[in-house]
Amino acid sequence: MKSKKLLAIIAGIAVMMPLAACGNKAVATTSGGKITQDEYYSSMKSTSQGKAVLQQMILDKVLQKQYGKEVSKADVNKEYNSYKSQYGSSFSAVLEQQGLTEKSFKDQIKSRLLLQAAVRHYSTFSNSAINKQWKKYEPKVQTAEILVGSEDDANDIINQLNSASGNKYKKFKKLAKSKSTDSSNKSTGGIVPAFDNTSTSVDSAYKKAAFKLKTGEYTKEPVKTDNGYQVIYMVKHPAKGAKSAHISDLKTQIVEQNMNNQSFMEKVISKVLKKGNVSIKDKDLQNILSQYLNPSANSGATTSNSSSSSASSSASSDSSN
Repeated sequence: MKSKKLLAIIAGIAVMMPLAACGNKAVATTSGGKITQDEYYSSMKSTSQGKAVLQQMILDKVLQKQYGKEVSKADVNKEYNSYKSQYGSSFSAVLEQQGLTEKSFKDQIKSRLLLQAAVRHYSTFSNSAINKQWKKYEPKVQTAEILVGSEDDANDIINQLNSASGNKYKKFKKLAKSKSTDSSNKSTGGIVPAFDNTSTSVDSAYKKAAFKLKTGEYTKEPVKTDNGYQVIYMVKHPAKGAKSAHISDLKTQIVEQNMNNQSFMEKVISKVLKKGNVSIKDKDLQNILSQYLNPSANSGATTSNSSSSSASSSASSDSSN
């Protein structure tokens, strides 16, 4: 499966370009003169990216004040290590491609976890909400895939699996290494990060086909996805079990779905910012949060690359089909 960029995995949180403190200290010098902090700040604050950075910085501050006790360093490290494990030896290269360091990536993870804590606070976990979620619930499944460019190629792989004697999964892994066009996982036999019904970074056709499989089964027909044709093997499909055993999982799924709901996210961020008593001192930036603090004055306005609109996008750690 082709991996999404790490920024997308972390819900598109704005790239942290610094809005430096004002001053005449030189940020850079050239033969044509120096660029001061004042000049740099004035230039940055007029850009959409600069404004998005300030929005994110403000949001981080108020979230830390309100929910900081709910997000520990251990929580951040746990999620960081899960990404590191997922990407394996290519992790450093992926970070570098995104212009991230270990510290900046952990900062973004913390931002997301703080926002997630706020969303959980404002989410509803009534019996009806839990029952509704239970109807859609699928436990996390572990699959492997072989990606090819044509339906004929996929059918040929399925035929080879059908005729194989002995361990079908062993045969599947060999075919993945020799036939799959997905360079991200063919060397590991096509293993895909575990996902459940809330995963937004896994192709819907892939999820639908996978959830129908029992452990040890594979798709008997090619699965057409955005990337081509795939043959899916179910490595582990846990039993759904009883609802009472999954109340915590169901609540977490409700939170994740709310984080993917832009309207819900805007309401949460509005409440968080209002509670944070935010005061913008720079007159040129005083309206930077008006879409959340005074939404009636911005009806019909759309968000553009801001921390909030980013936050309402997918925040999954899965790889994309």
